[in-house]
This record gives sequence, structure tokens and C-alpha cells, in this order.
Amino acid sequence: METSSRSSLMLRRMPLFDGLADERLAWIAERCTWRTVPAGRHVVSRHEDEGGVYFIAAGSVRATMYAVSGRQVTFRDVGEGELFGDLAALDGRPRSVDVTTLADSVVAHLDRAGFLILLDEEPAVSRRIMLRLVGLVRQLSERVIELSTTSVPQRIHAELLRLAREAGVSANEATLDPAPPHADLAAQISTNREQVTRELSALTRQGLLRKAGKALVVTDVERLAGLVDAARGG
Repeated sequence: METSSRSSLMLRRMPLFDGLADERLAWIAERCTWRTVPAGRHVVSRHEDEGGVYFIAAGSVRATMYAVSGRQVTFRDVGEGELFGDLAALDGRPRSVDVTTLADSVVAHLDRAGFLILLDEEPAVSRRIMLRLVGLVRQLSERVIELSTTSVPQRIHAELLRLAREAGVSANEATLDPAPPHADLAAQISTNREQVTRELSALTRQGLLRKAGKALVVTDVERLAGLVDAARGG
């Protein structure tokens, strides 16, 4: 009972479950299989037939896929309080991506039957899942346009701006700590590490970036945003 209560409290922090009764949260917590997964470990693999949904109670994961060429493509990072696996849970088809932990994580797996019961019996949760899927479609649409119409340097600028705003901007600067690995940046924007390294070096020479130990400092966020807007025709 103590474990169930702790699990319910972890689920309570998730926006998806906002407003649910304690009894429903307890039902979800008890139906879930809970795992603690070290950083760098696979949680699910592409083409797996298992169709449940995963809630991230702590930590973060990354969804990726490998192209025929062997290049890794990163779709998105998912953090604490979020979920993944809902596509397979909804349509019953195999997984479409690999999911790996970025940090030590606690994940709760709800089987497909339980997830569908939850959607049937909790309209608020169903609406939130629908809005989440709409958001994913919009993000993917924007990404297709970005990959189709912008150059590699422009995509690097946009990704750095996203990371800067996510890290927090103060006095027109943002510190990315630790600095994102070049290979990870390349996977995010569908290019190779060498091109990322060249562009980051160019931005450093221009004074837009500065190394600070293991961190990377964006020294002029407004100027970087101007480059991104210009590329988008803004």
C-alpha cells in the first residue's frame, strides 16, 4: 500500500492526470509496471509488438530511429511528467521508434487494455491525449518544412535558439550546461557531426558562441533569433 501511495503521488504530478480522483490514480498506479532504468538504456525498441503506454515519473528519454545509411535521426526528447508510446497503444501496431533513457529514470508502463479503459472512462484524459497528438502533428509538419526549405547552418541556428530558450535567457545570454554533443545536434537536425562542428566553429568566430568549461554560452540570443527569423522569412 505504501508503494502504491508513492506511485500515485508521482502520477499526480503529471499534467495528463490533473483533476483525477485519488481512486483512479491508485488504479492506474497499481495497474502499471514500474521500472527504474539507468541512463543510456533502451526502454522500447522499434518494431516491438508490445503496445502499452509509458509515463515518465522521473528522468528523461529520447526517441530515435536509424536510417538505412546508419545515420541516427532524433525525433524528440521526453521529460519528467510526460509520456510516450501512446501511438502504439492506440492503434495496436508495432513501435515506430527506439526509446533510450537520457538520465536515470523511473517509468511506469500501463498495458494497452488499461490505457484504452482509461480513455473510455476519463474524458478529460482523452481530450489531453488528442491535444497532445495534434501538437505532435504540428511539430512534425514544421520539421518537414524546415528540413525541406532550410540549409544545415540555418537548422543549427534554429536548434541552438530552441536550446537557449529552454535553458533560460538572462541578459541576452543562455548557458547550455553541459554543451550538447555535436553528434546529438546532428541527429536532431538530420545532418552529420562534421557539418555541426564547422558551423559551431563559425558561430564562435563570429562571437555568437563561447565555451565555458563543459558549457556552451550563446552570447547574443537576440542576434541568433534574428538569423532564424531571417531564414524563415520573418
